[in-house]
Amino acid sequence: MMNDDLKKSSELTRREFVKCFAGTTAYMSFASFSLPGPLFLLTHKQRWPIASDVYTTAERQILPKPVSASTPPIDPKDLALYYNYSSWTVGQGLSCTVWKTFVPGYNSTNAALLLSFFTITDIHIADKESPAQPLYYEWSKTYRLNCNSSAYSPVILATTHVLNAAVQTINALHEKSPFDFGISLGDAINNTQYNELRWYIDVLDGRDITPSSGTHIGAGFIDYQKPYRAAGLDKSIPWYQVLGNHDQFWMGTCYENAQIQAAHISSAIQTSDNSDVPCDSITKTGFYSGVIDGSDPLGAVIKSGPIGDYPVPPTVVADPNRYSLSTLTSSSQNWINEFFTTTSTPVGHGFNLVDPAMRSSGFACYSFVPKANIPIKIIVLDDTCKEPGEPNYAAGSLDQLRLDWLRYQLQAGQDNNQLMIIAAHIPFKVYKNLVTDPTQVSEFMNLFIPAPNYGATSVVSDASLLAELQNYPNLIMWIAGHRHMNTVTPQIHADPTLSFWEVETSSLRDFPQQFRTFQIYRNSNNTVSIIITNVDPAVAAESPATTSRGNAIATARITAATTIDDSTSHALNAELVVQLSPVMQGVIASAGTPVS
Repeated sequence: MMNDDLKKSSELTRREFVKCFAGTTAYMSFASFSLPGPLFLLTHKQRWPIASDVYTTAERQILPKPVSASTPPIDPKDLALYYNYSSWTVGQGLSCTVWKTFVPGYNSTNAALLLSFFTITDIHIADKESPAQPLYYEWSKTYRLNCNSSAYSPVILATTHVLNAAVQTINALHEKSPFDFGISLGDAINNTQYNELRWYIDVLDGRDITPSSGTHIGAGFIDYQKPYRAAGLDKSIPWYQVLGNHDQFWMGTCYENAQIQAAHISSAIQTSDNSDVPCDSITKTGFYSGVIDGSDPLGAVIKSGPIGDYPVPPTVVADPNRYSLSTLTSSSQNWINEFFTTTSTPVGHGFNLVDPAMRSSGFACYSFVPKANIPIKIIVLDDTCKEPGEPNYAAGSLDQLRLDWLRYQLQAGQDNNQLMIIAAHIPFKVYKNLVTDPTQVSEFMNLFIPAPNYGATSVVSDASLLAELQNYPNLIMWIAGHRHMNTVTPQIHADPTLSFWEVETSSLRDFPQQFRTFQIYRNSNNTVSIIITNVDPAVAAESPATTSRGNAIATARITAATTIDDSTSHALNAELVVQLSPVMQGVIASAGTPVS
């Protein structure tokens, strides 16, 4: 039986939500401060709880309600009509399918639990009132025509709230069955801004969040603008961080020059020529990119459009906390250092394991062993582009330094008889689409641009990276985010002990707004099973995270990311079986907590 909170959530249309919450009064009072400090101080802590019952998609799943072909088409800016496309319901659980691609004759049972962890990724915490975002590019589009929701989607209203709901859901699952650790796979923030990263870390730390900037318009009466107290990740769960492209580049796309860095903290709205080439577009004029109207419950884009429409250039109140974390000499050093200002563990969230001299240059690779008595090693790899002049900052890249480091870590794990998992932001040579049937094979997608193509500096391509990795029998999995998909790709070798799984986790920003859990088991025949399960955050009806879920579903349909009649969860639950070498079978023969 559906619990009352979720029943209300699934039946709440966007129109009903706006009607209920547009005129709410403040739950707290505020005291003013002078810049550069925050303008509001919580005196009564607003909180956003989740639904009372928490489930994974194996038990029940969020399913978009199909939209009739006769539903009038709407454009991305038609926010009041999103309810036509945004409704969802709760359906039966998604079964866990056994993928025995590497071990066709697998017929065994899970004997002992070796490791349990979760992944979150592509949260894209966004400062929606920053003058340095390209909102008008998408705001000006028409229904399902050349849309790009990464430039704008109304999900940016409540990015901190969705993360807060996911964190509370993780805590509830942890109470039922403890996690050994969690890892965030990159793109924690949207536009490499200091305030975005502070919101991200502070949500995980359980601190007070003021999810607005500048003049904090609407903070007293608009739900997504109200300051609140985040729940915080259970302090017994250590969490680790991976570096993504949005964490260090303008909109994840362009290396920040002095002009872009100045735009973040300016009062002037960024201009562009609104073309499809963002790095060139932002050096030109013709259109104002706009900001979100924080006083509007729907979060319309204002101060945008053709320059000729504005006799006086539009401005916003500048906020020094919007400053770019990227510098002209390092795109990642400041971002990395911010993880040492935290109240959760470990301090540094993995970057404490990087040699200080290398960390000071922005090096973001490290490794750790989550459980001392379990021979599994996590290799955290920064596979993003570096330096100005790269052809595509959303592509994967490894320079010689990082490739040599990766080889060293893999060989050390091999020599020490450790199973290994690589955690990176960008996947490689993956199925282009979500494949839910292990007998199917999809077209592959390559994400690395090797030198000297187009001026790229990566020393590996997708194919050469795969060949490199398949030298190490103890590598069992590569996990990644970046594509906002739950795709699983078997990386097959003629020798099954050299095969491994590539597992992607979808975004907490875009539909389906899920995270993933991993349970690694030793089987009775000393193979290994990796059970992967998607989880929908257990949003409650009154939370902005509920509206964000509807916005994500509607956006996917309006922009043609999904079809309008698609009613599937886009989740993938599976048991991925791994064939181990005889040596590793002996090493793990008595490892783990026996399954009762």
